Amino acid sequence: MIKKFLYKVKNNQLLFFITKTILFLLIVLILDFAIGNLLSYFYFKQESGLQYRTTYSIEKTTADVLIFGSSRANHHYKPEVFEKELNLNYYNVGRDGSSILYHYAVLNAILKRYIPKMIILDLNDSEFRQSQETYERLSSLLPYYRKHPEIRSIIELRSKYEKYKLYSSIYPYNSVLSTIIIGNTKRNKERKGDNLGYIPLNMTWTEEIKINNNEEKYPIDSLKVKMFLGFVTKCKSANIRLYVVFSPFYVKYIREDYSVKLAKEITKKYNIIFFDYSNDSTFITKKSFFADFGHLNDQGAKFFSKKIIEQIKKTSSIKATN
Repeated sequence: MIKKFLYKVKNNQLLFFITKTILFLLIVLILDFAIGNLLSYFYFKQESGLQYRTTYSIEKTTADVLIFGSSRANHHYKPEVFEKELNLNYYNVGRDGSSILYHYAVLNAILKRYIPKMIILDLNDSEFRQSQETYERLSSLLPYYRKHPEIRSIIELRSKYEKYKLYSSIYPYNSVLSTIIIGNTKRNKERKGDNLGYIPLNMTWTEEIKINNNEEKYPIDSLKVKMFLGFVTKCKSANIRLYVVFSPFYVKYIREDYSVKLAKEITKKYNIIFFDYSNDSTFITKKSFFADFGHLNDQGAKFFSKKIIEQIKKTSSIKATN
């Protein structure tokens, strides 16, 4: 019977082509499924590094205090100071190069599991500026697409074809293969790269202060503003103490950044406290606190953490007496 079918296939070119195509597609699908699942296994098996911190943030942390933001969040908030001064446990869910799109997605995943007591959202200048790159950087969330329906709509913002690409099991990992390999090595597991998501910088900046003379207004991405508003209102609805912070740069701002101005307007409307450290004399006169113009070093982070906790305690006592 099978021999008869194979004979017919060989003698019918169209049928032969269709059969070959189906077999090829079947092999591709099997390989995609097998390789994709293997990559997924080793991705989620990591116990240190950038990808592990994202997994821990989305799926595991139950800390009382969470720090959101980009690399400045990772480098500016020292956990020992927070835990000692506030008597609350801490985790830093920040990620290098991330934007409000990423922060909002991670918040959605966290709130599905539990409600933290306090959140600090570290905001960048130009946070709401139009930029396709910020959407492309949502690739860091691709491995979580299937397991976390609460963040799918945000991931799909990368492109109009994103949800179709994600039918592939390999696609979420095709740009992080080398990182997965390194992340599973013994050496990577033994290295101490971070402390509860905080990554200390030990360099000292030696160059002169930068002058920021950006335009008063620039093109704003309304979707990013919407995500920021969503972040604020979700924290408000969950009774989470939210503080939005523009942490120090070694930069002299000639005028207030437009994104910061918009964020202040939103936080004021919802009675959320905004701490603005742009042009703060304590920091722009203290070069030794910085590792580069955009990031505090470990000494600066310790000083800044104490300073911001003082402000948090003051505002908490003010609220308590109102």
